[in-house]
Amino acid sequence: MASGRSNPAIVVWFTRLVTIVALALNAFIYLYPDLLNEADQCNWHEFDKKDHVRLKSTNEYINYLPEYISEKILLTFPQYIDDSSRNTKSPRDSSGSVKDINLLAFGDPQINGNWPSTKYIKRIDNYGNDYYLGHIYRTMKSRLRPSHVAVMGDLFSSQWILDSEFYNRTNRFADRLFPRPLEYKRNVVETFQKHENYNWQKWLEDENALDPLERFQSRVYNDVYDWFNESEKYPNFENPLFINLTGNHDIGYSGDATWQHMARFHYLFGQNNYVINYNKGTPEEWRLVVLDSMTLEGPALQEEFVNFTWSFLENLKERENPNFKGSTILLTHIPFYKREGLCRDGPEHIYYIDNKQEPYKNGKLRSQNHLSYEVSQKVLDIIFPNNDKSGLILTGHDHEGCDDWYNYEGHEWVASKEKNNKEREPIREIVVRSMMGDFDGQTGILTGHFNYPQNSWDFEFTYCSFTVQHWWWAAKVTLFLTILLQSILFLRR
Repeated sequence: MASGRSNPAIVVWFTRLVTIVALALNAFIYLYPDLLNEADQCNWHEFDKKDHVRLKSTNEYINYLPEYISEKILLTFPQYIDDSSRNTKSPRDSSGSVKDINLLAFGDPQINGNWPSTKYIKRIDNYGNDYYLGHIYRTMKSRLRPSHVAVMGDLFSSQWILDSEFYNRTNRFADRLFPRPLEYKRNVVETFQKHENYNWQKWLEDENALDPLERFQSRVYNDVYDWFNESEKYPNFENPLFINLTGNHDIGYSGDATWQHMARFHYLFGQNNYVINYNKGTPEEWRLVVLDSMTLEGPALQEEFVNFTWSFLENLKERENPNFKGSTILLTHIPFYKREGLCRDGPEHIYYIDNKQEPYKNGKLRSQNHLSYEVSQKVLDIIFPNNDKSGLILTGHDHEGCDDWYNYEGHEWVASKEKNNKEREPIREIVVRSMMGDFDGQTGILTGHFNYPQNSWDFEFTYCSFTVQHWWWAAKVTLFLTILLQSILFLRR
């Protein structure tokens, strides 16, 4: 009898224990920016501590707390931040200074798909991985309210999928990983619902019919902060400008990329080459260049793609560079050439040889770790034309991440861990570490600030690290168990 009477007590005790663990784990996964990272690592960079402005709250009681406490509360619950000085309908804040560049960069999510042969445990893993990655994005977007978001290519784990599976993954990408309001993803949702093969032959005809200058002009934008409302020429912190880069697992290396690959990427993720000019003609001007590094080199399966990309670069050089006086941020997937040992991946190009299944690919580019030396030199010269201005490159591809400077020495760009500005301003390249769980769910945080005394843009980059996906799973599983056990106890009363 005593044993029977003790069973309910054990259930109650176990339920309380699971509840406490669930609360702790779920608090952990939402508070990880401050719990797992150094101070200021998960915030926008402050370039001059003397100009520090305390975060203010719309709740007066929070403002009375010590700053180190109130700041953590407000970053965790950003809905209470008084952001009126920053959230103006202008590229300038309430003081008249140009707003900082606030960009979140996410490296290579590489989401997998499900097939008829996929085991259920793997299907569950894929489902959870979507929401693990989505948790990182939602946490950091809510915390920091960026002006721009960039996913650095390799959105998917394989380019060798039919249109149907491409639509499945694109819908997951826009719904689970990087959720946006319906108007921003309407094309994705409607395409997913129809599930019809995309007419890439029509896109091929249209692209080939375009005059090269007309194609370039359709890839030049001015002061765009919102793809849905291009007429609003100021940052949209609620729905930041979203940029998707082509990766080798999205369209393939140039020796693999087909018209079908390129057409569906354009249709659902956006153009592969373009430039956005900001504050054009003012001292604070800068530009963002998105470049398809997958189609910079060959031999290519479709040489037209390489021609299109180089035509974009040549037109940028001839038509945009002469009047451009500012700094450039370049977003591309494949890192630039650097000697062995500076990054995890060294220089490597592999070509198809004796490919019996697809002999038409023999001799064409199969894979690469970096861009070639010659291509790197040409692209850097074009993208960064101003000797006295800073510049920054964000790439993906190497999941481990890397950080180097390209110094101009003796008429060539040379990669180094050291910054050397003897001949001109060096260019920093950051290979953004992957956001996958194996690499601790990284968020790259890029801050650009206009230095008025120096009349130039300053840039700083940090990582905000999460942890392996098992902790996210543990938080959700214990939360489910808590709801289940608490429900059972309630019903037994």
